[in-house]
Amino acid sequence: MAKVLSMILAGGEGSRLYPLTQSRTKPSVPFGGSYRLVDCVLNNFVNSELLRIYVLTQFKSQSLNQHLDKAWELCSITDTFIDAIPAQMRMGKHWYSGTADAIYQNLQFIESDDAELICVFGSDHIYKMDIRQKIAFHEKKEATLTVSAIKLAKEQAYRFGIIEVDGEGRMIGFVEKPTVEEAKTIPGDPDHVLASMGNYIFNSNELQKELLRDAALETSSHDFGKDIIPYLYPQGKVFVYDFTTNTIPGEKDAPYWRDVGSIDSYWQANMDLIKSEPPISLYNSKWPMHTYYPALPAAHFRNSDDSNCIIRKSQISDGCFIKGATIKKSILGFNCFVEQNSTISHCVLLGNTKIGENCKLIKVIIDKNVSIADNVQIGINLEDDKKRFTVSDNGIIVIPKGARIGF
Repeated sequence: MAKVLSMILAGGEGSRLYPLTQSRTKPSVPFGGSYRLVDCVLNNFVNSELLRIYVLTQFKSQSLNQHLDKAWELCSITDTFIDAIPAQMRMGKHWYSGTADAIYQNLQFIESDDAELICVFGSDHIYKMDIRQKIAFHEKKEATLTVSAIKLAKEQAYRFGIIEVDGEGRMIGFVEKPTVEEAKTIPGDPDHVLASMGNYIFNSNELQKELLRDAALETSSHDFGKDIIPYLYPQGKVFVYDFTTNTIPGEKDAPYWRDVGSIDSYWQANMDLIKSEPPISLYNSKWPMHTYYPALPAAHFRNSDDSNCIIRKSQISDGCFIKGATIKKSILGFNCFVEQNSTISHCVLLGNTKIGENCKLIKVIIDKNVSIADNVQIGINLEDDKKRFTVSDNGIIVIPKGARIGF
């Protein structure tokens, strides 16, 4: 795999995840108790033995950089690395204007490398992929560009690039974020579309040539979905990789993929982890999910004088202290303290949270360093909650980082 160079786009602002992105970039948002969103794609590359990786950062990247330094340092003796590359205005006095421009502004790293293939992946999706299998498909088809795709409900078409493909896997149509009415459905399946997953494999020479061509166009938005793919696919060398064919050692279920671009999808992706039969596993030793673990004691559960500690279908991280409280279908990050007679249901706590006695929280996402006083109820009366907090379309309440509630 030395012939492969990987570039991860990790500069996303993540405005639809606000206020979780109020002080951090989207790939740095905590997920699943112990992880960050960026960990999913990094684990895919590391488990695929692709260990030459640049992570391109931009918006509010401090927490992301700290996480990469702590969790993803590789040995410098061999030719392996995971390096964060901040936006540096190398090609003019402007930040990245699109996904293609982000790669173009860092073209020197590709030009100075002997890699034959360049992987360009996003960092804000939850999934597992053995990228070696996609590389094998790309080489077999002798493709210029290979785009991963997945079947989604037609109602979601407006959020993705929608693909048409022939019987050989060649792309014959592509529209970036069409309206639901305009989206081309899968032949014989009018309820579904074939959507781009936003990750690509390019032949290095072709990518360099295309980035230079696109950069010279004043009318281009310099984006892979809006500009690069529509220009390349009519030439007949763009192929589509069916994500459902990808297999992970130790797992038999169909591949799972979820875009976490909104509060609702982020909450649902967390809830998926604690289902009776999770569609994506964090416990497969043949595909380990690495991240940074701080030096903390194991989670502790203690009955109080007048209430028992009850934990049901939940995931509790190290450093948590639960005293006589009930935790149901929730995920708690590091260092969460919950006092007696409180009930936490269908919630996601990102970490360093203190919840007092006799509280009741339902469908709440709590960012880090939040303190909640005794006798506070959130998620019981949405109309009242909307006056105080961010509430999603599906009624998920978000409490921002550092908030003090009820004091």
